[in-house]
Amino acid sequence: MIFEDLPTTPTSEELIDKAFSRASRAGRAQQGLEAQQSMLQTAGNIVSDNLENVVTAWPDFEYDVSPFYMELAEAILAEVTLGPESVADDEDDRNGVDGLRQALSRVSWAARQTEEIQREYQSKLRKTDVDTARKHRKQAFARLADVVEQVDVDLRAINDARNALRDLPEINPDEPTIVVAGYPNVGKSSFVNTVTRARGETASYPFTTKGVGLGHLERDHIRYQLVDTPGLLDRPPAERNEIESQAASAIEHLADCVLVFLDPSGGAGYPIEAQLELRDAIAAQFESIEVPVITVANKVDRFDPDDESLPALDADFLMSVETGENVEAVLEAAIDAIDYEPELPFEG
Repeated sequence: MIFEDLPTTPTSEELIDKAFSRASRAGRAQQGLEAQQSMLQTAGNIVSDNLENVVTAWPDFEYDVSPFYMELAEAILAEVTLGPESVADDEDDRNGVDGLRQALSRVSWAARQTEEIQREYQSKLRKTDVDTARKHRKQAFARLADVVEQVDVDLRAINDARNALRDLPEINPDEPTIVVAGYPNVGKSSFVNTVTRARGETASYPFTTKGVGLGHLERDHIRYQLVDTPGLLDRPPAERNEIESQAASAIEHLADCVLVFLDPSGGAGYPIEAQLELRDAIAAQFESIEVPVITVANKVDRFDPDDESLPALDADFLMSVETGENVEAVLEAAIDAIDYEPELPFEG
């Protein structure tokens, strides 16, 4: 996953200690002026390289991060104050993706500054005696440490962001995706598990306590994802908090088709009227961006479709995951609605 392998970001103290301790060892292996030059080169390289690596370890949010993950990252980081809370800066400037970008930009600046300091003082060391060289090297070390300390808050902020984002679920935004929505206990997970012919994976998810249900299947050599997002699309929009709402909107970038499940049998514990209201809200959300929405009344083995006491379901399919009735038809309808055509390699 795009954020999963981000390395731990060192604090300024850890980076300075690492650079100067290795510089000390490098100096002991040399004599005179060469020792001072070796110490400066070692410390300068370690500081600048580590700072640059902090920045380059992150994907470019503009070009490398899909809209789906971009919105999820924004939702998560909007709730995270990046860096120490004791800092007097406006907290609004230290959260969200923009806060992370600013921190990365300042660390990139620090990497360039330390490179310049090393070049400046290496030039001085080539034109002097050993005692003066030692003074220059100490001055360079002090300046290197000062630059690193200036971005300590940013290094801590970047590590906070890394810790917040690294457990996002591994969902491939480039694969055709069927999102399964509806109230809890209407059969969504059972459907995902059944059609993928395996126990659905459960990925950790910052917005829910249950985790995302995730399954995969192949048809005509095309791999499809089936995603159930408990806590996001299983209750009315009015009951979602701001972050959950943003996470739910991120699903718009992921979904190629939405299956909305209803349980008219009453077994799910939610009135069918409430389920229909949720269905209408979900349909409005996705149909407005031209994502097909299919309504599925599940558990048909437990209710009478002709029962006049039930409100009009306007269901596209009556299905029973338990008996298998129409399960394959619902899946085929979703695949047909996606109408996915893989990009073919260029043929000259």
